[in-house]
Parts: sequence; C-alpha cells; structure tokens
Amino acid sequence: MAITGTTVIDATGASPLRNVTVLVRGDRVEAIGSSREVRVPSDANVIDGRGKFVVPGFIDSHVHGSGQEEIDPPLFLANGVTTVRDMNGQSLLYQWRDRVAARTLFGPRYVVASSIIDGNPTPLAEGVPSIEVADAAEGRAAVRRAVAEGADFIKVYVRLKPDAYHAIADECRRLGVTFAGHTPDAVPLVEASAAGQRSFEHVYTNWFDTSSAENEIRRRLAKVSIKRGEYNKWFTETHPLEVLAARTFDPARAKKVFRRLVADGSHQVPTLVQHRVFDLPDSITVHDDRLRYLPVATRESWQMQLEQVYLAGRTQKDVAEHRELYRARAHWISAAHRAGVAVLAGTDTGTPYVYPGFSLHDELQNLVSNAGFSPMKALQAATSVPARFLGLHGVGVVRHGAIADLAILDADPLADIRNTQRVHAVVTRGALITADRREHMLRDIEAAATGGTLAARLAGCACTPVLQHA
Repeated sequence: MAITGTTVIDATGASPLRNVTVLVRGDRVEAIGSSREVRVPSDANVIDGRGKFVVPGFIDSHVHGSGQEEIDPPLFLANGVTTVRDMNGQSLLYQWRDRVAARTLFGPRYVVASSIIDGNPTPLAEGVPSIEVADAAEGRAAVRRAVAEGADFIKVYVRLKPDAYHAIADECRRLGVTFAGHTPDAVPLVEASAAGQRSFEHVYTNWFDTSSAENEIRRRLAKVSIKRGEYNKWFTETHPLEVLAARTFDPARAKKVFRRLVADGSHQVPTLVQHRVFDLPDSITVHDDRLRYLPVATRESWQMQLEQVYLAGRTQKDVAEHRELYRARAHWISAAHRAGVAVLAGTDTGTPYVYPGFSLHDELQNLVSNAGFSPMKALQAATSVPARFLGLHGVGVVRHGAIADLAILDADPLADIRNTQRVHAVVTRGALITADRREHMLRDIEAAATGGTLAARLAGCACTPVLQHA
C-alpha cells in the first residue's frame, strides 16, 4: 500500500514531512520519502494523499468496555483509535484483546487492566468488576489472582488502606507488573508515585498534595465513611475538599509535587472530557448525533447514572462550585504539563456521554483549549507518549519500521487540533479502512445499535445498566 503526495506528522515533535510517499508492506511502514526516494511497486494499492495528513493511530489511555462487540471495537477504529487501554478488567475484554491480536476480531489493540482492587468496603456498585481487600495479605493475593487471570496491569482504587496499598505495590514489583489507577484517599499522590504507581487517573484527590490546606483536607478525608455501593456519597463527601484544594492551590508546593512525579516517571490521565460531563452537565447535548451509534439501553443507563449517581442532591451552590472546579482542574493539568509531567490522553469512555472513539478527539480539544497544550503536545499525548508508557514498540509514531497504525486526516491537526476529527481513512496493523469502508462501518454500527438482536441481548446484560465509571 502506498499513500502518495501526503504530509506526515510523525508525532516525535519533528516538523511535518510534506509531499511524501508512505509505503506500507504487511503490518509495517517500509519507507517514507519523496517520489524519487520511494519506488511504488506496480501492484501496490495506491491512496491519493494529496491534501491529506498522516498521523499515528490514536491511543485512548482510559476506557471502559461496554461488552458490545458490534459497537465499541469498530467505533474506535472508525475514529482512528487503533489502541485502547481498558480499565474495566473482565474476562470478555481479555478475550477481545487476544482475538484482536490473533486477527479474529477487527478492533483496536487492547491493553486491559485487572478487576479493580479496592478497600473493603468499596463504593462501587454491584456488577462492577472489583476485588475488595482489607489488609496487606489480601492485597498481595489479589495481585496474584489478577495476574493469573490475564491482566496486563493492576488497577487500584480510592478506598485502599495504606498497608494494603503498599503490599500491592510490593507484589507488583515482585511479579514485574505495573499498577495504575486512582490515588487512594489514604495515600498522598507523592507517596503513591514513590511507591511505583505509574499513572494517575482523573484529578479528584490528586490535587490535595498541591494545596496549602493539605493537612486539613487529609484530616477531613480520613473521617469520610463509605459503605459498599455509596458512590454518590463518595463524590458528595469529597466535593467540598476538592473545592478547598482548588482554592488553595500552592504553586511552590505544586512545583515540588510535580518534580517528584517527573523523577518517578509517573503519568497523569486528565480525562477532562469526563470531568466536563460531571462538572458542567449543562454542556451535554441530549440530541447529540453520536447517540445514534449506541443502543437505547445504553442511552437510558447513561441518563439514569448521571441523575442518580452523579447529580443527585446537587444544590445551586454545588453547581457553581463545579463550574469553578472544571476550570481549576484544567489549570492544574496545565501546571503539571508545564512542569514536565507526562500526560496521557484518556476519556473514561463508557461513562455517561463519553463516546467510544469520538470523545478522544474532544479530549484533545480540551487539552489545547482549556489546559494550554500545543496541538503537537496534545497529539503526542494520544500517540507517542502512551505508546512508550505501554511498552508498545513501533507504535505511536510514523517512521520506517513502525507498526502501520495510521490515521489519514482531511486537514492539518497542527493548525487546528479539531482537525483530528476529520478522519478520512484509517490503517490498523497494515489493514486499510478506506473512506467508503469507514462509512459502511458507521452505518453497520448504527444498525447494530437499533437492531433487535443486540437490543435483546443487552436487555439481559449486567454490563450495561450498572455503573461503568471507575
């Protein structure tokens, strides 16, 4: 396959290569160069790349699989997302990962977490894959169990006690497996980073370390009592602490915290697109055209979750504070990024009004418009940076010998990051999804979402109506 006369943005930070040919053989990029430098074989499939921009296939570093095979995998690919890190560890997703690798399922490359390892009790609802641990011994056993079940990495959560958390960290080191997730309420961000946690999801409690009122915040946080399934209560109880953290952001403390994260090689996953939904629910478009790609059961579940789990009991004062929090979250991410903290673009896809594939492009726009990233830095947060983080050699860049995961865009993303949405065609491990095939895929996804077979199956599926966010 040859993409001729195109512009390549390789995501290394280098200047674009203009009017070049990208030659793909099998699943690899064989050559990139001018028409004089790259000979196109007579039997090659030639794609006219004039006016197009070739970038690496995108990586969404925080998703939650819905279990809908006819929806999620093709919708990611149709949006140029060729790799996802799924935080919803369960056997079905391990099967998807293995089937994609074996080329028996057409979808993005999957890197899949363990079931969530949390303290006992966890605020998560019944049906969300989780393991509750009360002490160090149970924490170690949970890591061994998760690795045996096929997890690519371990996911930790908010209610872990320090002894269990540090036992999990030590067991991960012993077994040579990474761990990531939320920052537990009882473990400061810098302590978690020093313990080896390599990615921190969302903002939430992360910014407590950068507050001049940290001691007060942690005293109050230690008094929070949560029963199993009281997810809304966790949000309600931590909300005033987030407001206090946002209002007492201390640049000097932040500088030390961010320096620690950089030294440890830790990463931040902002998920501003998810925070935007929960902090600014008025920004949701209830008639969003993208809803047509999701079954009615999913749409109804999203509305229920938003109203009953996240927005229940929210006062007008809370509404104003959440608007303030969203701006502060973006500012905190901006400060971390300027200090050199590595950022991974992730969406929390699977939570209300965060869409497979589509929402990664929204997140890139958030990083540029709200957090001050340059378009190149935002692009790297969804390509080369997560590829290195995940240990995916040859992924996340466009260069000789790289895996042929490519998005072919109709406009320049460095001129306007919103142009990443203008996906013309996609290449996934050397397989071309032409513009026509992409349109067929989207029509098939829409038909599957409205078809009787999928709807009937989802009616009895535990994965859809329960809380997916984690």
